[in-house]
Amino acid sequence: MKRLPDARGHFGRFGGRYVPETLMAPLLELEKAYARARRDRRFQARLRGLLHDYAGRPTPLYFAARLTEHAGGARIYLKREDLCHTGAHKVNNVLGQALLAERMGKKRVIAETGAGQHGVATATAAALLGQECEVYMGTEDMERQELNVFRMKLLGARVRPVETGSRTLKDAVNEAFRDWATNVRTTYYLLGSALGPHPYPMMVRDFHLVIGREARRQALATIGRLPDAVVACVGGGSNAIGLFHPFIDDTRTRIVGVEPGGHGITTGRHGASMTAGAPGVLHGSMSYVLQSDDGQITTAHSISAGLDYPGVGPEHAYYRDAGRFEFVSVTDEEALEGFQALARLEGIMPALESAHAIAHAVRLAKQLPRSKTIVVGLSGRGDKDVQVVAKALSS
Repeated sequence: MKRLPDARGHFGRFGGRYVPETLMAPLLELEKAYARARRDRRFQARLRGLLHDYAGRPTPLYFAARLTEHAGGARIYLKREDLCHTGAHKVNNVLGQALLAERMGKKRVIAETGAGQHGVATATAAALLGQECEVYMGTEDMERQELNVFRMKLLGARVRPVETGSRTLKDAVNEAFRDWATNVRTTYYLLGSALGPHPYPMMVRDFHLVIGREARRQALATIGRLPDAVVACVGGGSNAIGLFHPFIDDTRTRIVGVEPGGHGITTGRHGASMTAGAPGVLHGSMSYVLQSDDGQITTAHSISAGLDYPGVGPEHAYYRDAGRFEFVSVTDEEALEGFQALARLEGIMPALESAHAIAHAVRLAKQLPRSKTIVVGLSGRGDKDVQVVAKALSS
């Protein structure tokens, strides 16, 4: 398939730059700076060094034998992004963008966060590079991710509570964009998912490609061939596009994104933009979004703060319409079952985001013969979610 996005940041009809005039100049500056950094061997070597020595890459491809036995079908392998420094895949993108901010001479870094993992990773990189850091976070998410709020503060970041709207990730992104528009000369907006205006979807994808490239090599070495399916949770879609993209041309490998089904699609209380959304503009790009009949963005719901977002990255939308990516949904209840199954059978507590992917992988494995293999992107660890899980299981 042709390389995307195009010169204007479009993935087919999706993507683009739908932003106020005040943000056009900084976005063009960022695009040019990233293009130069991609060609700079010293920049790329420094990033590779940090990914290896600081973040702990490569992460293992682990055969989940007992989970496979439980499912009774295809063999399930886990791409262990939960073993990265800070506990999630987020550090891959953050290290790349923080180095880019340093290269651009931006001393202040801002970010948005839902589950808190992007905020923690951003605060970590800022501490490493001596940058001032502020993180916007909805107060709803601050309540359910109290541990990560404290971690960010310990790392020297200022956490800015967001009280507007649904008080979740969407609203944190809004506030971060407002801040950036006001402080573009000194500030770098380190966006955490593969969404937003160009060049962010492309940059975040590129910094996460290490996930899928490693998984592809590891599958060939460990399994002896490519997997029959790769599965990952999708909110904004950063861990998923990083895992999926290197497999796009391998048409015998199914690519399955797992969205948050919340209380069920028919209830309207979910975050499944691909399953139940329609094309629209959110946070500077065209993609599938949850919206009312008159085009107003509606509130998403998920037990997982990191998937609680009413849109999805534009590249996912493009490959959905092209028929290359499949999308399914998993409810809160099913995600809790996936969380418990992995904890009890493998001794691994997944993030609630990843638990959605685990739940579907078990469901898919039951439908496939033992000769087939599934690789699941385990995007993060579940320490941050223990209180949420405890509350949900006791209710």
